[in-house]
Amino acid sequence: MELWLVRHGETLWNREHRLLGWTDLPLTPTGEAQALSLRGRLPSLPGYSSDLQRALKTASLAGIPSFPTPALREIHFGSLEGARWEELEPRYKEALLRFQGFHPPGGESLEAFLERVFRFLEGLTGPALLFTHGGVIRAVLRTLGEDALLPLGSAVVLDWPRRVVDRVEANP
Repeated sequence: MELWLVRHGETLWNREHRLLGWTDLPLTPTGEAQALSLRGRLPSLPGYSSDLQRALKTASLAGIPSFPTPALREIHFGSLEGARWEELEPRYKEALLRFQGFHPPGGESLEAFLERVFRFLEGLTGPALLFTHGGVIRAVLRTLGEDALLPLGSAVVLDWPRRVVDRVEANP
């Protein structure tokens, strides 16, 4: 099944290298330009979006009507939300880099996050465009044998659950 995973455009916290999970920040002007650069480059497929404004706005600016769903949200970083990457305790950095054993205080465990995301994917019955977040896309790519963080405002095309087909980079 053809799936297009689109990472939202830039926010201030992305620019500042802060952990951004469920905090509902808007796109920066650069993020809006990234989203606009996707217009006309994505297929006419049913659209689903994280219910956070950065993903919803990316879908809107890309010209794709989308149905908001909390299942496509980023992991909830709990008390680590907003922390700068360079200031994180080494144990949290290591768990995030390995994408294993991460459970932030007051947040969502990596296992719960993965269960939420994959339950949604398993419920899809046909090709779709998913406007979502870096962690969601990384989780899906790891399932297909790749480990990559897609650039902001970019997309990856999958033959789900088999392989990565192509990537579409933003042109901000």
